[in-house]
Amino acid sequence: MIPLRDVIPSRTPPVVTVGLIVANSLVFLYQVSLPEAQLQVLVKEFGLVPAEFALSSLVTSIFLHGGWLHVVGNMWYLWIFGDNVEDRMGHGRFLVFYLICGIAAGLGHLVVGLDSPVPTIGASGAIAGVMGAYFVLYPQSRILTLVPIIFFIQIIEIPALFFLAFWFILQLFSGVGSLALSSHVGGVAFWAHIAGFAAGLVLVWPFRRRERLGPDWWHRS
Repeated sequence: MIPLRDVIPSRTPPVVTVGLIVANSLVFLYQVSLPEAQLQVLVKEFGLVPAEFALSSLVTSIFLHGGWLHVVGNMWYLWIFGDNVEDRMGHGRFLVFYLICGIAAGLGHLVVGLDSPVPTIGASGAIAGVMGAYFVLYPQSRILTLVPIIFFIQIIEIPALFFLAFWFILQLFSGVGSLALSSHVGGVAFWAHIAGFAAGLVLVWPFRRRERLGPDWWHRS
């Protein structure tokens, strides 16, 4: 399932969401400009390497990506879910929330592979936190989704609760399955996704702002 957009417009400009997308894109463009040897050094130095853990890598690894599909997919999910969550939290709160979820995701990955020498990079753990917050804040929302069915492609509206719950369950099953694999082999950091989503579910409560009712808060018939 590929999300295309949600049905809830944001009420304020999503300046932090756009800023994060721009920052990630610029860092990735810098990555692809490097020779392969220098790129490997960059990823090793600023990626999250459990066996050579550096505290700063919990943040720096969030802004690195492993390829065009990786960065475009992550930024697309951030665009779809980030603007509404930023709307409810406010710009500054949302930025702090995003970074904390990214750190929580990194720690989640760290504890399941402490001896791994493989660098982990990507914003998907932080974005998973945004998705967890969206799950709490917008249970009534729907996601316009591209769904491949055998040889056909359907575009349908799916309840956000179902879409996000399905995504999380998929990560959970994949994460459990990955425990049987060697931590010395690269792949998708499913436990970072799981930890990031869980962090979003919990942290959304202190970070969200109360909704203010306008003068026309009543229902009209």
